[in-house]
Amino acid sequence: MGIEDYGGGQTPRADVLVVTTNDVPGHQVTEVIGEVFGLTVRSRHLGSQIGAGLKSMIGGELKGLTKTLVETRNQAMERLVDQARARGANAVLMMRFDVSEAADVGTEVCAYGTAAVINPT
Repeated sequence: MGIEDYGGGQTPRADVLVVTTNDVPGHQVTEVIGEVFGLTVRSRHLGSQIGAGLKSMIGGELKGLTKTLVETRNQAMERLVDQARARGANAVLMMRFDVSEAADVGTEVCAYGTAAVINPT
């Protein structure tokens, strides 16, 4: 697997900017729309669980699970951006991820932040 399999984030010309900071240098927040989130729950298939169990005995990275988590985070982020766009935002400030187990059947990943309208100063 190459480095592109482990990445995420936005394209350089995204119409909704997502940042983990409270503000964006060179921009002013002109409207705070409110909290937005993107949520997904993924189960692990039996093959990856068996492979992960065997790999954990000898050590090393669980590449299949890593790739699944990257895909899951990217999907949650896409949903976050879709919700922000639908509410009229062009930015999401203070974006974070929350990850938890979902009823012992999978992993819940939530991307959340504050939808806002920003303009260059």
